Amino acid sequence: MASIKVILRKKQLSDGTYPVCLRITKDRKTKYFKTIYKTIPKHWDTATGTFNKSYDNYIQSNRLLLKFKARALKVYSDLEIEKDNFSLEDFENHFRIEGNPIKQNIFNFWDEIINEMIDAGRTGNARANRDSYNSIKKFHRSRLLNFRDITATFLNKYEVYLRSREGTDGGIAVRMRAIRALYNMAIERNIVKRELYPFNSYKISKLKGKGIKRALDIDEIQNIINMDISKHPHLLNSHNYFVFSFYTRGMNFADMMKLKWSDISADKITYKRSKTKRNFIIKILPPVKVILEHYSQIGDTKYIFPILLRKNMTPNQIENRKSKTLKKYNKDLKEIAKVCDINKNVSSYVARHSFANCLKQKGVATDVISESMGHQNVAITQAYLKELDSAILDEACELLL
Repeated sequence: MASIKVILRKKQLSDGTYPVCLRITKDRKTKYFKTIYKTIPKHWDTATGTFNKSYDNYIQSNRLLLKFKARALKVYSDLEIEKDNFSLEDFENHFRIEGNPIKQNIFNFWDEIINEMIDAGRTGNARANRDSYNSIKKFHRSRLLNFRDITATFLNKYEVYLRSREGTDGGIAVRMRAIRALYNMAIERNIVKRELYPFNSYKISKLKGKGIKRALDIDEIQNIINMDISKHPHLLNSHNYFVFSFYTRGMNFADMMKLKWSDISADKITYKRSKTKRNFIIKILPPVKVILEHYSQIGDTKYIFPILLRKNMTPNQIENRKSKTLKKYNKDLKEIAKVCDINKNVSSYVARHSFANCLKQKGVATDVISESMGHQNVAITQAYLKELDSAILDEACELLL
């Protein structure tokens, strides 16, 4: 015989409240399942396992608690019919898939995943997921959203919502991939059934390849390199970051930020790319040497660039510093482009695209460019290389005359 009750647990949370849980007892063993609620004893009726009248929205909240309990009773009854003898583990597996309110609510599960990312030091992923989390919550206009509500129709409506706010294919794809990754994790953890997977119908691949890759040509890069920075001293660091990135095979900002003096040896830079974990050994070209000499005279930390200035920073502090500095860097690049009469949207990642594009202009083979950038295959590199300018094609056609 089993006991299924809604209770207020005795273990106090850090904010002074106590979690409201479903307690399942069978064969002298007990399991607890969190609900979305927490409260203090004065708002709780222990005898009935419900909120009392002093709790805000107590009627609606009690209805939801009864729904949770009813679901537990149904799962238990179904298992009794299916099996002569079942364990609490069997009950938990069935209940987590279809009945656990905190897991079935996508926002609660997403909170858990984001916290796991932070604990693992994956603060960049955590921030990207939090951005997608906030976007979905703003679109849905409710804190309650179950996995079974995430259908192809829901995703199409969300895409329309993002486009109405000037969302690009690339930006929309980022949001959709975050949701897809979350859904896959929920399936792996037996929280939602695989049959409900919405991405069999909604294809993220349709969002690929429609954007124009941003890259500067050789003349535009030279304009930036040769600009008179003495007339714009407030742009010095950002100018150095861009030139350094271009001449180090398009090193991205996160890797530059964490680059240490110990990574410099003779005429080489050795580092591991954060994104791919691949090791790089890069020759120090003259423009890079000038930049390194500049910062060697003013720096007093283990890092080359003046970004991570404090010792023993936590992963969150590092991520916040990266976000703040990168925002200023991109803003400065817009000003640098204007000074250099470049009518293109220049951002930190343009240095990487431009490195590939300029090598292409110099006649370097695509497979060599691919290897220099650390791509897994040539197809990825080809996505970086913008199409030949129409003027070049016109000149080629004139050869037929």
